[in-house]
Parts: sequence; C-alpha cells; structure tokens
Amino acid sequence: MSATTEAQHAAPRTLGLIHRQLDHYPPTGLRMRYLAITVLATITLYYELYVNGSVSTLILANLHASFTFFAVTTAIGSLIGAFGSLLAGLADRFGRANLVVFGLLFAAVFVEFLLPIVTNKWLFAFEGFVVGFVEGICLVATPALIRDFSPQVGRATAMGFWTSGPVLGSLIVAIVGTITIPAAVSASHDNRFWTHEYRICGVVGIVVFLIAFFWLRELSPRLRDQLMVTMRDRALIEARAKGLDIEAALRNPFGQLMKPDIVISAFAISVFLLIYYAAVGFLAIYMVTVFGFSLHEANSLANWEWAANAVSVILVGILSDRIRVRKPFMVFGGVTGAAMTILFLYQFGRHPSYATMAAILAISSITLGIAYVAWMASFTETVEARNPALIATGLAIWGWIIRLVVCVSALLVPVVVTSVTPLVTYGNNVVAYAAQYKTQLAWAQAHPKIVDAATLYAPQLTYATEYAPELTFLEKNATLVTEASKYPTNAVPAKLQGQLIAAAGGGAKGIQVLTTLNAHQAQIESVIYSAGALLPLEPYAKELTALSKIPPSVTTYLTEHGTSVQTASAEAARQWQHWWYVCLGGIIFFLLTIPLLRGRWSPRAAKQDEDEHEAMVQAELEKLGQPQEA
Repeated sequence: MSATTEAQHAAPRTLGLIHRQLDHYPPTGLRMRYLAITVLATITLYYELYVNGSVSTLILANLHASFTFFAVTTAIGSLIGAFGSLLAGLADRFGRANLVVFGLLFAAVFVEFLLPIVTNKWLFAFEGFVVGFVEGICLVATPALIRDFSPQVGRATAMGFWTSGPVLGSLIVAIVGTITIPAAVSASHDNRFWTHEYRICGVVGIVVFLIAFFWLRELSPRLRDQLMVTMRDRALIEARAKGLDIEAALRNPFGQLMKPDIVISAFAISVFLLIYYAAVGFLAIYMVTVFGFSLHEANSLANWEWAANAVSVILVGILSDRIRVRKPFMVFGGVTGAAMTILFLYQFGRHPSYATMAAILAISSITLGIAYVAWMASFTETVEARNPALIATGLAIWGWIIRLVVCVSALLVPVVVTSVTPLVTYGNNVVAYAAQYKTQLAWAQAHPKIVDAATLYAPQLTYATEYAPELTFLEKNATLVTEASKYPTNAVPAKLQGQLIAAAGGGAKGIQVLTTLNAHQAQIESVIYSAGALLPLEPYAKELTALSKIPPSVTTYLTEHGTSVQTASAEAARQWQHWWYVCLGGIIFFLLTIPLLRGRWSPRAAKQDEDEHEAMVQAELEKLGQPQEA
C-alpha cells in the first residue's frame, strides 16, 4: 500500500466547472470515471458526425444534392477538421477537458436545432463543416485524455475503449436507423424523414454534454507531461512534477515531432482506414445501389459490422496489454484484413445473401480493429519516447494527416465512382415506374420494331381510332364517294346527298359522319395513305393501346433517365470495386511501416523491459527519499 493516502489523490474541492486540472494523480475509482466520460464523449461526437450515413440517400434526394456534391463537401469538411486537429495540439499547453466539454455543446446544438431545419444543400454543408471542425479538435483531445489516465502497461486496453468510440458511434447510427427508419421510407418519398434521426442524435448529445460539464477532469501539466509505464510510477511522477520545467518541454512542439516514425506511421494508419471511412460515409449508398439491399437492410448490416468491431477492439486491447506486445497484433490484423478485403472484392457483380454480407462485414471489421487498437497504443508510446509532454501535439499531427487523407479520398471517390448520382437521384422512381408498368414495358422491349413503327405513325394510329366510323364509311361506299367527289361540297345533288346520309347511318348520325369527313379530310386521308404501314400493326392493337395508357410524364421520365440509371446500375459494381483495390493498397502500405513504431515483437523481451523499468523507478524513488510501493 502506498504511503500517499487516497485523500491526497482525490479531486480538490476548489475545482470548478472551468478549472478542471487535478494536482494529484486520482485513485482508481475516479480515474475510471474520467476514462468512462471521455469514452462516452467520443462515442457521442462520432454518433453526431456519422448520423447522416443512415439517411444519406434521403438527404441527397431532399436537398437536391448530387453524389459529387456530397463527396466534395465531405472532403472539405475533412479538410476543415484537419485544421481543427492541428489547433487541438494546443491542448498540450492549455489542457484537454474544456475542449471536449464545449465541443460537445457546439456539436449538440448544431445537430439538434440547426441542421434539421435546413432546406438548402449549401447551408447543410456549411453547418456540417462546423460539426466536423469540432470533431477534429476532439479527435485529438479525447485520446490525449485517455493516454494521460492510462499507463503504458494498460494503454492498449484504454485505447481499445477509446477506439470503440468511433465504432460505437457508427453502431448507434445503424441501430437507431434500423429501429426508427421504416423499411419503405425511400419508396414513400418522405425524404424529410432524415431530420428525425438528427433530432434523436441531438438529444443524446445534450445529455452527454451535461455529464461532461459537471464531472470531467484532467491532469495538471506537471503530471501528464511525464512518461508513466505502470501505476507504480505514480509516486515518482508526483515527485518529479515539483521540479518539472513545463516551458522547456513544450518548446517548438511540432519541430520535435515531425519525424519519420511519427509522420509516416500516421499516414500509414490513415490509408489503412480508407476502408473504414468508405463504410462510414457510403455503406448505405453502395449496399443499396450495388447489392440491391434496402436502406433498412443496409443499416441492419452496419449493425453487424460495428458491433463485431466494438467488442473486438476492447478484447484485443486487454490481450495486447496482457502479453505486452503490439506489433504482432498489427501484422495479424493487417494480413487478415487484406484477405477479407479480397473476399469482399469478389462479391461485386454478384448477389450475396444478407447472411453472407453480414458475415464478411463483421469478420473484416474485427480484423481491422485488431490492427488499429494495437497501432493506437504503439503510436502514443512512440510519441512518448520522443517527448511525453507532447502527446496532444503528436495526436494533432495524426489527426491532421488522417483528415487530409480522408479529404483526398472523398474527392477521388466520385471520380472513380460516377454511378451513384443517377442511381440515388433517379433510381427509385425509375424502378417504381418499371414495376408499375412492367407488362407494357416488357412487351415494348420484346417488340422494338413494332413500337418504333407505332411511334412513327402515332398520329395516324390516333386518327384511325378517332375517325373509325368515317373510315368504315369510305371503305364500304367507295362508289358513292367517287360519284360525290365529282361535285363541289355544297353542290352535291339532293338525291345523291340522301344516299350518302343513309349509307353513313341515316339521320343525325349520317350527317355527323359526313360533316366530320369533310372537316378532317386531311387527317383521314393520312390514315388511308399510311394503310400499308398500319396494316402490320393491327395484330398488336391491344398491346399498343395498353402502352399508350402510360402517362406522358412517365414516358418522358423513363426516356430521360432510364438509360442513365441502367448504365449506372451496370457500372456501379465495377467502379466500387476499383475503389476497394485502393483500400487494399492502403492496408499493404500499413503493413510495411509497422517496424517504424516503438515496441517489442516478443512478449519475453517486453517483460524484461518492464522489469528493468520497475527497478529504475524503485532506485530513483530511493534517491528522492520517497515512500516505496508495497
């Protein structure tokens, strides 16, 4: 038992809602509370950032935005978030907790009150930029807090919980979407339904902000700016803190950390995560447009992907800490992740079942999570090896690079995948019309020459129906009509005129036939002159009549967009497949950079390092005259 009492490590009573720094390392109970609040904040921020993914097709339709617009604004948002991450590097000097607390407030206000009332795609994009900027700051501040409260021997476990934040944020998006989005919402044209998902998310954000506002704390700079390998380092850290030169440790922070092991490793994990960001931003889109799943099913598939990842990252963190190594986990996760990516590539152009797709997504997500958790632990340890006072700066470099990579990738996706806009913008209506008029359209596709002829002679076909009594009269009374044609219209002899009226049906009916014949002579003659072309169409009169009953607006819509939708549908699988090859290349590059990071490959060597560190700590405590751990 340490001679330093629990009371000494408890949070001072003078702490307020703005001044949150602890002057003593907290006991285990309080430390777990601060870690839990940090993870909860991370989950919430990512939930708010990713909520659009569950209703992306509805947002595009409702705000009249193309997929290119969606992708480009996503890229700009990532770029803005990159500079938010750089700004968060100041957390080494000014602290982390308030950045998280007030970041939660801003994000919640925008998601709950401002984004749902937007009716313009430009305003929606701008407000999304604000949320992205805040998330970019918190991406740095939250893992920095996690690192501060977790020694290296428990770092992978702590980072496993932090890594579950983005994953659980994605999972919550998928679960809430699965529960609250009706299966037929895309067909119902209730495109404003997307605001419903934002309202739910905003309420959650407000609640978590209040929790963090009242209870989140952080270590003072003198405590957090030191290397802590085990919990037994606590007494030594507090003793050193009395004489630590903070200003010297923080001098030229980016100059100290812009080194190959930091920069290349940050870039490597960024391209490794291309597959994750594709899933976060576009999973609903490519599951609907490529594999034919409904929006409801797409969100349900995401449940499997993110749930599997959320569980695995925590378990892997615990296991990595238990055997004291990181790199073997990175290799295993990267290699198996590449294998699962190849298996996923094989599905494009096919029609996998729901169960098959769920299994592929879940296993792939697990393997990628294994590598990522181990990398996060190893990266923070690599930064600590250079300067433990610059954790937030190191994470700011990582956050800046990862957002630049996401920005570039978001710009490239619409260049590689051009099929999304016609499928999302026009696909639903084209499919609905095709189903409604399936019989007529199928017959038309099977008889293109008949349809072309009917289109060419459409006026004559209409006249043939409209003036059928007159044409019948002409056909049966050619002699009388020939005799009457010898006289001007108003000079036909009375006897011959009576014969014509009687032949046409007599009385008012006969007079009407003759009147129509005289008034529309040109139209009727055009039918007679086209008789040779119209004769082959007579056997198809019933089908052509049914085809003519399709509303002109539908025919126009299918003419304008049907071909582009069919072309996009045929090309979608191949285009998305190309992007997944890019993602596979990112995984391979990541595997090649693993040796740059700190850490042992062998558990035995790692255990020996820990024992040597323990001996050093005890020796230094003795020199300082501090009580030793029992």
